[in-house]
Amino acid sequence: MNPDGEKLPLSLVLVAHNEAANLPRCLERAAPLAREIVVVVNDCTDDTVAIARRYGAIVHEHAWRGHRDQKNLALGYATQPWILCLDADEELSPELADALRAFIAQDDPAFAGAYFARRVWFLGRWIKHGDWYPDYSLRLLRRGRGQWTGSREHDKMKLDGPAAKLAGDLNHYSFRDLDHQLAKIPYFAAIYRQRLLDEHTRWSAPGVIFRSGWRFFRAYFLRRGFLDGFPGFYIAAFQAFSTFYRHCTLYEHLIQNGKPAPTKKS
Repeated sequence: MNPDGEKLPLSLVLVAHNEAANLPRCLERAAPLAREIVVVVNDCTDDTVAIARRYGAIVHEHAWRGHRDQKNLALGYATQPWILCLDADEELSPELADALRAFIAQDDPAFAGAYFARRVWFLGRWIKHGDWYPDYSLRLLRRGRGQWTGSREHDKMKLDGPAAKLAGDLNHYSFRDLDHQLAKIPYFAAIYRQRLLDEHTRWSAPGVIFRSGWRFFRAYFLRRGFLDGFPGFYIAAFQAFSTFYRHCTLYEHLIQNGKPAPTKKS
């Protein structure tokens, strides 16, 4: 097994746009593990590129292709046997860093990758329940054994082979404040609305109301969001509202364009 401090046969891969505020925190703990750091950037106007190079990263500039395709592009630049995919607003916890080092050093041929829990820092605390936790994320893979798939707004890693579960959390600093969180709703709603249009999904008021209420009930009661105090209540309410908003944008689109509701049921 590699001794602590020795770099692993690992490529750390990120995509970034104006992430100067987050990137140092991400790289400070992850960079010491990796023999190679690959950062794919697009249209940065801050110090993202300079910060990445300060940590020894190889930086590639590419126009934005969407979350899934941009991440697959970045995967193609990795040259090490193992690849760790992170977002710039994420950080390895000390426990997860240790688990990654031990797992890669062991190099068990039975596994093609590994996944671990992700926790969000929100309203002054780590969220440990509800819809946001444990949010297991598959981010470590052997080179050539996986790729990013999924929809345009929710990419996910598809792995060719079994994955191990590692101890520790991937810390996620996804929102600076409530305004930052709210500002993301229209962006993802537009992507989601287009997917509904492409699938010819029919808009249904009772369906939207039920779906939104279910999101609150599931997050707050079934997944015990109430154990996170008021932030847990806020998150459940936010999940319900964002679900309601996304589907209502489909209704608005159909009304504004004078189109009848599509015929396929949701």
